[in-house]
Amino acid sequence: MLLAEGDARAACFTLRRAWTAWRDLDAPYEAARVRLLVGLACRALGDEDTAGMELDAARVVFEQLGAAPDLARVDSLVRRAPSGVPHGLTRRELQVLRLVTAGRTNKAIAAELVLSERTVDRHVSNIFTKLGVSSRAAATAYAYAYEHQLV
Repeated sequence: MLLAEGDARAACFTLRRAWTAWRDLDAPYEAARVRLLVGLACRALGDEDTAGMELDAARVVFEQLGAAPDLARVDSLVRRAPSGVPHGLTRRELQVLRLVTAGRTNKAIAAELVLSERTVDRHVSNIFTKLGVSSRAAATAYAYAYEHQLV
């Protein structure tokens, strides 16, 4: 209701509590439905990076459960998202990649960007997937390659 009424900030708070409750009850479908709503609330707040992570997390669960209608809904929401920067990276992922290429650890990146280490870990994982690499060294090499010009 809060999200529908336009109070995305309050909705985010309430939805995150609901997600924790469904997760603790081991109800993956309901938890994923709530993550989809968290993603929409984050998008309404202008936080496209977090919205993308929440929608991706919901998508994974819907895919595992074979929840085709929910999967289609997430896919339609992702297609409507504003486009990111080169190679499909969001602005935040590009920011994290630049710090990775500078040799920073996830802990140091989290401190510098005022994020949790878990969020940084998720960003690094997304970067690896989008760039098609499997290590920090490979991501660094990719970023420094002349044709990519990411750093």
